[in-house]
This record gives sequence, C-alpha cells and structure tokens, in this order.
Amino acid sequence: MLTVGALFSCGKAPVETFTIKKGVNIAHWLSQSRARGEIRKAYFTPEDVAQIKEWGFDHIRLPIDEEQMFHLDGSKDEEAFALLHTALDACMKNKLRVVVDLHILRTHSFGSKVNPLFTERSAQEAFFECWRKLSDELKDYPVSMVAYELMNEPVAEEHETWNKLVNECYQEVRKLEKDRVIVIGSNDKQSFDTVEALRLPEGDPNVMLSFHYYHPMELTHYQAAWTEFRDLEAEIHYPGAVVENGNVYNKERFAKEFGRSVAVAKKLGIPVYCGEYGVLAVNGHDEPRYNWLADVNEVFDDLGIARAVWCWREGDQGFGILSPGGKVDQKMIDILTR
Repeated sequence: MLTVGALFSCGKAPVETFTIKKGVNIAHWLSQSRARGEIRKAYFTPEDVAQIKEWGFDHIRLPIDEEQMFHLDGSKDEEAFALLHTALDACMKNKLRVVVDLHILRTHSFGSKVNPLFTERSAQEAFFECWRKLSDELKDYPVSMVAYELMNEPVAEEHETWNKLVNECYQEVRKLEKDRVIVIGSNDKQSFDTVEALRLPEGDPNVMLSFHYYHPMELTHYQAAWTEFRDLEAEIHYPGAVVENGNVYNKERFAKEFGRSVAVAKKLGIPVYCGEYGVLAVNGHDEPRYNWLADVNEVFDDLGIARAVWCWREGDQGFGILSPGGKVDQKMIDILTR
C-alpha cells in the first residue's frame, strides 16, 4: 500500500494520509471527448463510482482538459466543474481516493509536435493560472482523499525545460496548499527511462513520482489506428519474444525497468505511482493480454508501486474494463484487484 503525505500535529501520530494501491483511469469524460450536456453527464455517474469501489479499487485517476474546464477567456465552465464536484463528492462518500490529472492544455498535448507551453511565457503563466483556479475549487477536499497531478506526459525537447517548468508550477501550488500531495512525471511522456533526468523538489514528503508503462507497444497497441502498429499482422506472444525475432518481455524485465523509478524515488524518500498502463483488447490476443496484466501487477506489488490502469471505459479503443457496449471484463477486474 502506497502512503503519501502523513501529517503530524504536535509530535503526535499521523492523522491523515493519502494511501493508494489499485486504481483506474476515468478516461474520455472530462478529457479527450467532444461530448457535452446530458451525454457527458451520463458517461460517468455516482453509481459508477460505487461500482468501481465495489470491484475492489481504492482510487481513480481523473484526467481533465483545460478546454473542457475553462473557456478561452479563462472563465470556468460551470457545467464541467459541476460534474467534477459531483464525481469527487461521490468518491468521498465511497471512500475512493482521487488523483486529479491535468491531462491536456491548449498549449500542450503529448500527441502534438508543436507545444507553445515550452517556448511562450504567456502559455506558462496560463498553465500556472489553471492550477490556481483548480486549487481554489478543490482546496476544501481532504488532502487524504484528493491529490493533484500537475500535467500529463510532457514532451519537451530538452529534459531541463520540463524540469524548470514543473518545479515552478509546483511552487505556485505549494503557495496555496502546503500539504496537498502533488504527482510529477518525467519528460518524454512520463517514460520509465527518463526518470533519472527528472529534477524533483527535495525535502517534500507530499510529492509522488509518476511513470507510465505500455511496453512492448507491439502488444499493448496492437493494430491501434493511431500508431505505427496499425497494420501489424504478426502473431503476438507474452511472455517471451512478443513477435518473431523481437525483444523478450517478462516479469524480470518489468522489475528491472520499474526499478529505475523506485531507485530515484528512494533517494528522495517518496513513493512511486504508475499512473497509466494497459493493453488493447484485440480478438485472438486475450491470453497474452491477461498474462501481461497479471505479471505487471505482480511486479507492482513486489516493488510497492501504486498504479491506475488505462482505463475504466473508453469508446472504441478497447483498453477499458467496460466495452463500448457496457460489457464488464470480469477477468480483467480479477487480475487488477486481487
């Protein structure tokens, strides 16, 4: 169980902690979606929160996008914030913790080749202002229940560009909330192999190091239309050589790669969080998909890494616990929550 940010009072025992282990992303609701109005409202409800808790998860990661939460003039979208508060209140009622993840900005996306966030000071100030406004909305939620992830999957050309920016954003949030748990990932899409280049705040136990993991891509994104593997026809295996003459993947490899994040976090005395991982559901590849999920989760447990699978429900992309038609993948749930 990953515990962050114990608060002490007059030398007494800790009174509040942000404790998480097994979670799920609520993708394509307040992020990466064009749905509005009743369709958006019905996509994720308090009943869904209760179901997630009943399945055995202890937290959700909740991606939100700037363009959904704020109008172009910077004013808040009242409908979107009402939905956010409804979800958070339902999570509080069900004792389900939440990582609020600022997923996509108007000036930055992990899928964009041009990201003004890294070159324009006005874009950086707008980023900080997003968090000032989010903090103003969310500051009354207990620090034991809600954490902030400053930004999803940065893609700066230079690691230090991201380091400078995220540390400045961190300082802005710390001015407003000194005990809130803040989740920070490394450059190049929060990859496990860039964590050594991440410069994290020192001396703050209320920081969490995050990485994402989707390797090998031939398996996790097999025939995904938005990737180079969209036309891949090879037979997929796991564990072992995923495709013929390909690299070998197994629990030992996962332990080595995840261990890089653990080593960095250990030096700072902070925990590690895999905020995204998952495998597309593709007909004929059920066995390697379930094998991969089982092994990854076992290694997470062995190394004490909290995690949130991608994802709860996701259109037609096939990562979800729920299919586009609403069918529940019980085997996936069993693997993720055991």
